[in-house]
Amino acid sequence: MVLQIGLTVLLIIGYVIFSRFLKSSIALLGQKKSINEVRITYVSKMLHLGLTALFVLLICLVLGVGYGQFAIFFSSVFAVVGVALFAQWSILSNVTASLIIFFSFPYRVGDWVKVVDKDDEVLGQIIEISTFHVIIQRLSSDVVTYPNSLILQKAVIRFANKEAAQAMSQFNEKLKTDDS
Repeated sequence: MVLQIGLTVLLIIGYVIFSRFLKSSIALLGQKKSINEVRITYVSKMLHLGLTALFVLLICLVLGVGYGQFAIFFSSVFAVVGVALFAQWSILSNVTASLIIFFSFPYRVGDWVKVVDKDDEVLGQIIEISTFHVIIQRLSSDVVTYPNSLILQKAVIRFANKEAAQAMSQFNEKLKTDDS
């Protein structure tokens, strides 16, 4: 009993310390990459939720909840969540892609980019990176909402400025051929 109390106290202390470390690390990384404060808060909350779930799992193990009881509980939860998310698989993949974009996407809000897509030219300035999509304002002032999961699957070209992006626009090339 004393061992369980001691381990529980250690887990609580470790949880509080790691939670603060995680929050400050994400805030520091977000500021270093000049990421919007709302996205920093979102990613921090998502990772904190995962940390809390791990903490609850460890506390239950320390307090003597058996593996069989965990197996029944988690298989039930995963079955319900799996059925619920099967119809919404793209939402789950976009949320996951949002976390990947936060930590390793080489582009920021304000960058001029071209998403290499054979069907349509998506060339413009990134005006927002949200939970589910990247919003790009085209040269023609149209706004394109591009899903996070798709932008990770496509090649993206970054331009130094608006003029460089305009020079690479296929619409400019069409205009040049129409003029001649």
